Amino acid sequence: MTVLAPAIPVADAPPAALGGAVAVLPGHGRRHAVACEARLLAVIGLVLLVLVGVAARPGAGRAVVPLLQQGIAVGAGGRVQPVSENDRLVPGTRVLADAPDAPALVAAQRAWLATGTVPRVPELGASTMISDALLDLDLLSAGHRAATAGWDGPWAYVWPRDSAFVAVALARTGHPAEALSTLAYLEHVQGSDGSFQARYLPDRSTTPDARRAQLDGTGWAAWALDQTATTLPGPAARALLDQRRALLTRSTSLLLARTAGPGFPVSSDYWEVDEHRPTLATSAVLLAGLTSAAACWNRLGDHATAARLTARAVAFRARLVGTATPGFGRHLGDPAGTADLGLAFLLPPFAPATAGPGPVLPAWRTSLATMARPSGGLAPGGGWKSDGISWTPTTATEAMTAAALGDRAEAVRLLRWIDAHRTAQGAIPEKVLWNGQPASVAPLGWSAAAVVITATELAGTAS
Repeated sequence: MTVLAPAIPVADAPPAALGGAVAVLPGHGRRHAVACEARLLAVIGLVLLVLVGVAARPGAGRAVVPLLQQGIAVGAGGRVQPVSENDRLVPGTRVLADAPDAPALVAAQRAWLATGTVPRVPELGASTMISDALLDLDLLSAGHRAATAGWDGPWAYVWPRDSAFVAVALARTGHPAEALSTLAYLEHVQGSDGSFQARYLPDRSTTPDARRAQLDGTGWAAWALDQTATTLPGPAARALLDQRRALLTRSTSLLLARTAGPGFPVSSDYWEVDEHRPTLATSAVLLAGLTSAAACWNRLGDHATAARLTARAVAFRARLVGTATPGFGRHLGDPAGTADLGLAFLLPPFAPATAGPGPVLPAWRTSLATMARPSGGLAPGGGWKSDGISWTPTTATEAMTAAALGDRAEAVRLLRWIDAHRTAQGAIPEKVLWNGQPASVAPLGWSAAAVVITATELAGTAS
């Protein structure tokens, strides 16, 4: 960051104002030059003192981001709309209480929940967070074939990554039709070479901007396809994979192409910034895609393709872990203090438990401490800016990994934190400030989906 000195005319300012004495040397020109230099140094010193004071005061590292809405709900005619703190919702629903057709809307939402299951986490007590998150995922898909990341503004688009999480959450909770619709959306927008853009318009027509393609989208699509198939009985799983064969075939081709050779691909990842060096997250998601695609081809009976993908996954993982060790930083070769969510992508439920955690597991546990923020949540990574803000997608996804690893205590701790920092209307916000206030958009689809997936992991092991 470039620091500019205050706009004080150095030659005319009194010495007292500059906080230092002026040296007097023989000769007017020389005396004037030295005086100016002394005053300039004094000004620089004053600026540095001010900056140190700003950094040291209690408010330092405490960015303020507004909360854009308390959540979303359906009103008259089933229209989805943002809600404020003053709006009244029918308890247990996402329906405005004053909507003329509220009884019918309530019945429809309750019927939708009843078609599947709401996983119960005993440690959350009477919290409605899981059912609220499911209803929010349903509303984020209203009128679309896939859920948008948020309801409006720059979040009202479909990200392949977020869609993968939403598809898995819906499939695991008994809503296969919605999960299959999301996978069909991904197949429709996927490039012929198997690639994905960063995000898309909900109507599948085009991309909203000139962002570069993101390689991890292909890995996420394959992971979601496998995870969804896993929730279905054998014949139904094979039928799904047959329907989405183009998605699987194109993804397989790109995954094999981009994991060949000695190096690692460079691409933007969930940080959504241009990259010039390989990130652990991108490669880890491509690895998840390889193992997921192999499982899909095995279900379809193409064991030769599955074996090829498995062999590539084993070799790629060994090369990736060997390169990332010991720091497992954000960029391959970076120190441990920069570790981010990419570490979690090397562990279940993104990687099969049979892969063996090796040095990844202790590095992952250490990374949670480096990503911690004042309010109790997690930043996107240890190298993220020190602004005091926790991000719920990071926190919820780390909870997923903790649950999948059998670390129930850590998963529950993170879920409780998210539950305690929902908006007044019970939506999960994208961000939480240093003082615990929810901020940014609410709800955020990725966060809601990750919370639901975590609950399914915990419900399956509840005593």
